[in-house]
Amino acid sequence: MDEGRIDPNGAAEWFRRRAARAPERPAVSFKGRTYSYGEFQQRIERMAAVFAAGGVKAGDRIAWLGLNHPDLLAALFGAARLGAILVPLNFRLAARELQQIIEDAGAHTLVVDATQRSLIEPVKAALPCRRYLLDDATPHAGWEALPLALATAKDTPPPVNGTPDDVVLLIYTSGTTGRPKGVMLTNGNLWTNNLSWTFSSDFTSRDTTINAAPLFHVGGLCVVLLPTLMAGGHLVLHESFDALTFMQDVERYRVTTTFLVPAMMLFISQHERFAQADLSTLRLIVAGGAPVPEPLLRLYGQRNIPVSQCYGMTEATTGVTFLETDRALTKLGSCGRAGMLNEVRLIDFDGHPVTQPNVPGELCMRGGMVTPGYWNLPEVTAQSKSADGWFRSGDVAYFDDEGFYYICDRVKDMIISGGENVYPAEVESAIYEHASIAEAAVIGAADEKWGERVVAVVALKPGSSLEIEGLRTFLDGRLARYKLPREMHVVEQLPRNPNGKVAKIDLRKRFANHP
Repeated sequence: MDEGRIDPNGAAEWFRRRAARAPERPAVSFKGRTYSYGEFQQRIERMAAVFAAGGVKAGDRIAWLGLNHPDLLAALFGAARLGAILVPLNFRLAARELQQIIEDAGAHTLVVDATQRSLIEPVKAALPCRRYLLDDATPHAGWEALPLALATAKDTPPPVNGTPDDVVLLIYTSGTTGRPKGVMLTNGNLWTNNLSWTFSSDFTSRDTTINAAPLFHVGGLCVVLLPTLMAGGHLVLHESFDALTFMQDVERYRVTTTFLVPAMMLFISQHERFAQADLSTLRLIVAGGAPVPEPLLRLYGQRNIPVSQCYGMTEATTGVTFLETDRALTKLGSCGRAGMLNEVRLIDFDGHPVTQPNVPGELCMRGGMVTPGYWNLPEVTAQSKSADGWFRSGDVAYFDDEGFYYICDRVKDMIISGGENVYPAEVESAIYEHASIAEAAVIGAADEKWGERVVAVVALKPGSSLEIEGLRTFLDGRLARYKLPREMHVVEQLPRNPNGKVAKIDLRKRFANHP
């Protein structure tokens, strides 16, 4: 922490200044209640007071487990005011997975909403955190009531004198080894990301944005949500995604921008209300998480709803490349070109820059939105980031003769299902715990509904038998449900290359297009 002046680009400070400029403007609407910027700043200050009274200090971590809620945003800005770090948790994970993340982060405080209390109860006793229930005013054994604490909060602490390098967010993403990695995001990362999205998507104070994507993802938190608030626009926050509610609120609030993953776009288009819904105010859908299928792009194009595809990752706060809406159909499959505030390049498999179009290479990025590294993993950070700041994405891409990038493969074998990242090694590790499994490999296969589905290819021990439903039942509770295989194939043995590694390219050729 800097002993000097308050950093104007710090997360808590830029929101405070936005609120001071126009305290009467609508900031956040949730379940029919709208907070003005002035009201929400007061809530942030009360949240900071609650955390400070509970012993939170600069550098401490505050974990949050729950559906989308305005108080998660108040916690982000309130924690930043103290110099603390918010750790949003994926409520789709199993209790054991959550426990591992909370322990790795060394969380000082844990906030849980009522919908997730039963999920965390089995491991609660093992967590040495101060614990709050978000939406229950009655204290329960082992829990404090956050509404009561907010209502009686006093003595709002003064803001810390932070720096652009101070970490404000710690977002966990599963690694290829199966161990979750905490991606550190700083004040400077969020500030640069907000500006980058503003430059690429023209956010202004006149925008009204819906966000229904989960806030434990950078997609939900950082693509349109934070840039809208920094611009002074109006955020309509949904607890979770529902296609009908989404369309109704577009009409009700005259929404102009939103972030959707392709699966959300598909569910909206398949709803019986889609053809009649007035979506004419939408000037921009930012689509991420996976490429949008061509038929879906054309369908939205017929409704004159502009769609901008992008490429990004947690380690880059969100967007790295952006595709203009007027090129969505002429550059099908492209994720666009580099943003204003970052650089993008490809390197070949010897580490040399790729300078010719249509030549595959690993996508690398550099800029102010790129993470300083992984929490407590300096060796992994060093492997991922060069001395001159280039971060290796692990994704293979090429660019065309106009400089538009296309993702063509995944170095890390990651599967994207319904906008969620699934790492095969993590699933394989859990499958190997089954007594009937001799060998296991996990691949992704194309899926019309989810983009990709998880496919398990297994070899069984002699005399054993196993069906897909038995495997899913075994894994349920060990893994989040979106990670569970939807398909299983039994083979005598897995194919391997001369180095003894499983030849997944052979498995994809054989099983990836299986109906």
